[in-house]
Amino acid sequence: MTESRKVDAVVVGAGIAGLYQLYKLRERGMSTRVFETGDGVGGTWYWNRYPGARCDVESLSYSYSFSPELEQEWNWTERYPTQPEILRYVNHVADRFDLRKDITFSTRVVSAVYDESTQRWRVDTDTGEIVDAQFLIMATGCLSRSKLPEVPGLDRFQGPTYHTGHWPHEGVDFSGMRVGIIGTGSSAVQSIPVIAEQTADLTVFQRTPAYSIAALNRPLEQSEIDSMKTDYRAWREAQRTSGFGVPVEMPTQSALEVSEEERFAKYESGWRKGTLVSILAGYTDTLTNREANDTAAEFIRRKIRERVNDPEVAETLSPRSYPFGTKRPCLDTNYYETFNKPNVHLVDLRKTPLVELTENGLRTSEQEYEFDAIIFATGFDAMTGALTAIDIRGKGGVALREKWAEGPRSYLGVAVAGFPNLFTITGPSSPSVLSNMIVSIEQHVDWITDCAAYMRERGIGAIEATTEAEDGWVAHVEEAGNATLYPTADSWYMGSNVPGKPRVFMAYIGGVGAYRQLCDEVAAKGYEGFTLKGAMTPA
Repeated sequence: MTESRKVDAVVVGAGIAGLYQLYKLRERGMSTRVFETGDGVGGTWYWNRYPGARCDVESLSYSYSFSPELEQEWNWTERYPTQPEILRYVNHVADRFDLRKDITFSTRVVSAVYDESTQRWRVDTDTGEIVDAQFLIMATGCLSRSKLPEVPGLDRFQGPTYHTGHWPHEGVDFSGMRVGIIGTGSSAVQSIPVIAEQTADLTVFQRTPAYSIAALNRPLEQSEIDSMKTDYRAWREAQRTSGFGVPVEMPTQSALEVSEEERFAKYESGWRKGTLVSILAGYTDTLTNREANDTAAEFIRRKIRERVNDPEVAETLSPRSYPFGTKRPCLDTNYYETFNKPNVHLVDLRKTPLVELTENGLRTSEQEYEFDAIIFATGFDAMTGALTAIDIRGKGGVALREKWAEGPRSYLGVAVAGFPNLFTITGPSSPSVLSNMIVSIEQHVDWITDCAAYMRERGIGAIEATTEAEDGWVAHVEEAGNATLYPTADSWYMGSNVPGKPRVFMAYIGGVGAYRQLCDEVAAKGYEGFTLKGAMTPA
């Protein structure tokens, strides 16, 4: 065990959030250590290397805005960037701003304990290193704690298994193999068409079908790159003030106010745009009125029927148990068309539930299937999983996982009562997963950095959200969520994909721009809703 080292801040995670947080703290002259479990930067884009992995936000928008020089020098090649291209970009950023020297790789933070007497955090790692820091900043990501299906026999299968969230860096060759894939969420929707091109036989096990929109991905033209670079500043401002972190024309009508023909034309126009929000933002009540939502959902089901030859398979792939948009919609390239291939089969786990994995494959209630390899596209313990996986203890030794036993509680999604000097970047109860993540990341990092600088300039040792402010924010987030259709779906937004996890809507639906204004007002009022106290302990 090494001797404890003192720094101003510890940042956990070296993905897009952790790198920007390191850059900003260093800019303010604060000594910082970043700990990263992987052996490289990138976070989501380091781990998720499954075939077909790419972002569902357009590349020219899914990029850092803090450096105009970086914007001008980097050239994206596709409308929707692939995982390798995003990882190259993140590595370029780490190198360009010399960030690696403050990052410790292949190291997991196992615990963090707040010392009330010193107003500092003791951070312990799995390598035995101990770091003492005034600020503990969690950049652990919203979708980084993967989960497996809850079935017996996960260790029984004799062949190789893979999880899309932890794909081998060297890749996998499925040529000539019989492969089973469990799950039809975003990673499956992206990977199935690519894997189907390799395998002799691919069987897809679906419990809940996804709403997926054709991405219409293509190479970027130089003229549109040049146009964006000319007007990047205005575009970035529009991102920051928008609802989703992606500027869209705001609707003015209910879906029920117009004729069926007009609705269809609107949805068809949105479909041809090939974006996540083009149909979702078509009308004012898509996410608040089930009847209005049904019109959009049926439009997408119609598209599925057009793309899938077998009517029975098309119906199985058509979501009917939840409103459109209440689980994150997917963007795909030839996902539905893949089920027209003779070597691709679909098993409906609603009709024939998965019973167990066997030595040779898996068994449903109807039959046993033999495979050479099995893929788990079974998602994540979203929003809270990566935070509660670490033993974080605040005042009085209270563990964060205990405080959140009945669901996450925070103030603004960035701070937690009882846990002074702890910040969560895009934490639960912030817009995070309902937005262009990089816009929300930058907003949180800027706010946290300004807060830390405010404290240091005044010699303040600790900042803590009050219980009253936290209660008020939790109530507001719940009220806003309950005004929508989101709570009617069993989704990872609600924690419903993890057995025993409290069913709570974990994101703030109020919009990126409105949320930014709320956070700025809190800071402008001397951090309203927070208690600031104590002299700062020298690092």
